[in-house]
Amino acid sequence: MARAGVPRSILVGAWSVLIGVSLVGQPAAAEEAREAAAPAANDPDPWRFEAAAYGWLMSAAGSTTAKGRTVDFDASFIQLLQKSDSLIGYMGYFEADKGRIGFYADLVFARLGFTNTMLNDRNPVAGLKVSTTANAALTYSMTIVETGGLYELHRWSGSEGSSTALDALLGFRIWNQAVDVNYDVIGAVDLSRLGFQRGIGFSTTGSGSLTWIDPLVGLRLRHQLTPAQKVTLRGDIGGFGLQSSITWQAAALYSYAWQFTGYQLVAGIGYRALGVNYATGSGNAVSAIDMVLHGPIVGAAIRF
Repeated sequence: MARAGVPRSILVGAWSVLIGVSLVGQPAAAEEAREAAAPAANDPDPWRFEAAAYGWLMSAAGSTTAKGRTVDFDASFIQLLQKSDSLIGYMGYFEADKGRIGFYADLVFARLGFTNTMLNDRNPVAGLKVSTTANAALTYSMTIVETGGLYELHRWSGSEGSSTALDALLGFRIWNQAVDVNYDVIGAVDLSRLGFQRGIGFSTTGSGSLTWIDPLVGLRLRHQLTPAQKVTLRGDIGGFGLQSSITWQAAALYSYAWQFTGYQLVAGIGYRALGVNYATGSGNAVSAIDMVLHGPIVGAAIRF
C-alpha cells in the first residue's frame, strides 16, 4: 500500500525551478550593482586640469616713487634683457575645472634692471646732473600672485569640434614690489659771483618695498576653432580704490594641442598687458608704483 504524500517527481521538479531562479537571479543582481556603480566610475563631467610654464617678454613703462623720490622709466624687452637678472623665468599658471565651475592661479616673478639711459629723475638736485654710467640706476623686483574662481556663463555650439564659451572670473591679485634706486650724481655749483666754481660728486639712494592685495573681476572668452586649436581672450579690472587706485589686465592667446592617451600637450603664443597705480604715505615718505607691463607671451602646458 503506497504512503500518502507528495509524489517524488513533483518534489524534484520544484527544486529544479528554485535552483534555476537562483542561478538566473545572481547575474542579474550583479549586473544591477555594476550599473549602479558605473556613474561614479565613469563621471560624465570629470575634473579637468591644466598646468603651464610660460615666458613673458615684457616691456615696462611708468614711474616709481621711493622715499619721496620719483623716477620715470621706459624700457623695451631688449633693453631689459641686457640688464635684468631674470626676465622670462619664474612664471606659471594652473587651472582646474569641473562642469561650469573652476579655479585658477597665476605666478609672475621678475627682477628688472634699468640703466640711467632708461630713466628720468623728476626731482633732480639743483645744479647737478645724473651721470650716464652703464651701471643700473634702478633695480625693480616684483612678485605677482593671482588666484580666483571661474564660472561658465554660456556656451555656443558650432560645427563639429568647434564651440565658444564665455566665463566670468572673480579673484584677487597679490603684489610684492621692491625698488632700489641708486644714482651716482656729478655736477658743478655755479658760484661765479664769488669768483669761483665748485665741482662736487656724491651718490643718492632710495629704496622701498610694497605689498598689497587688489580684488578683481573680469571676463574670459574661449573659442575652440578645431579640436586642436583654441583662441582665448581675457580682460579684468580691479583695485577700486581699496588699496591701489586701479589695476587692469588684457590678454590674448592662441594655443595648439597634441592629443595623447589621457592627456594633451599644448603650445601657446599671445600678448599680455598688465597695469597698476598704487600709492601709500605722504610727503617725503610717499611710496608709489604707476606702471604698465606688456609684451608677448610664449609657453607650454599639459592638460589632463
